[in-house]
Amino acid sequence: MDNIQHKSLAASLAESRRAGRWFEMTLAEQMGNIGSEVGRAVSWQKKANDEHKEKALERAFELIDLTVADPRWRHRLKEPLRAREALADFFYGDNSYNSTGESLEKYFFQFAMEARRGR
Repeated sequence: MDNIQHKSLAASLAESRRAGRWFEMTLAEQMGNIGSEVGRAVSWQKKANDEHKEKALERAFELIDLTVADPRWRHRLKEPLRAREALADFFYGDNSYNSTGESLEKYFFQFAMEARRGR
């Protein structure tokens, strides 16, 4: 657990799957937060800063993994897993989905807006 970037969100994950603030967020809030890291990665990619881009992507994938580990979503894994696949395809694959940084940011922004409406 030492290499986890979002320790406060994943607090005691080894002890309890529901521990930490992450597991108190709605799916829209979780996906919106993932989108923040994706936005950072896209921004750093535009600036040709691979080190910062990779760190942002590491955090985004970590948050997706935390979302997938959330037992509330065990029957709703399609969304976070497809998002993970699209991110991996865009940043590391052959971009077979023809994604753009803008399209990824737009996708995740919808979750952030939904989360904000839910408050």
